[in-house]
Amino acid sequence: MRKLVAEFTGTAFITAAVIGSAIMATNWTKDGAIWLLVNMISTVSALYISIVLFASISGAHFNPVVSLVKLIQRELSGKDFLSYLIAQFLGAIFGASIAHFLFDYSIFSVSEIERDGLNIFAAEVVASFGLVLIVIANWRKFKVRNRASLIALWIASAYFFTSSTSFANPAVSLGRMLTDSLAGISPSSLALFIPAQVLGGLLALFFANFLAKGRNE
Repeated sequence: MRKLVAEFTGTAFITAAVIGSAIMATNWTKDGAIWLLVNMISTVSALYISIVLFASISGAHFNPVVSLVKLIQRELSGKDFLSYLIAQFLGAIFGASIAHFLFDYSIFSVSEIERDGLNIFAAEVVASFGLVLIVIANWRKFKVRNRASLIALWIASAYFFTSSTSFANPAVSLGRMLTDSLAGISPSSLALFIPAQVLGGLLALFFANFLAKGRNE
C-alpha cells in the first residue's frame, strides 16, 4: 500500500504542477515562450522532487510506460503492474482536479486542444525513448539524485526540442485531457500520444539491452 500511495502522490504532484503552472502562466502573460518556460520549470521541479522523495518506496515510476518496461524486465509482477497503473492514473486525475480547484476552475473539463500529426507522434516517441532510457540505464550506477537530475534535465530539454512539448507519460497525458488550460490535450490526440509513448519506451528497452549486452561482451 505504501508503494501505491507513493505512486499516486508523485503522479498527482507532477500533474498538478503541469496544469497549475500552465494556468498561472496564461494569467500572467500572452507570450507563448514565457508560458512554455514557466510550465517547464514547474514541471521538472515537481518531477525531481517526487523522484527523490519516493524512489526508495515505490521506485518512483509515476508513469505507466516505465512500469510496463519494469514488468517486461521482471522487476515488477503482473499484479503490482496493474496496481501501479491504477494508482498512477488516479493520481493524475486527482492532480488535475487539485490544480483546477486551486485556480477556481471547474474541477474537470475536457480539453479541445488538438495535438496531431506524424511529427507530433514522432516527438512523443523521442521524448519517451529518452526518459525511459535514463530510467533503465543499467550500465551506469546512478545515485537517486543523479538519476532524478538527468530525468528532469531530459524533460526540460525535450520541452523545447520536441514539437509535442514532451508529455512522455500516459497517466499525466490523461490528466491533461481533463483541463481546458494551455496544458490540455483533446481525447482524439490522447489516442495518438499513448501509443507513441509506449513505442518510445519499448525502443528504449531494446536499445538499453543492446548497450548492456555489448558492455558484457
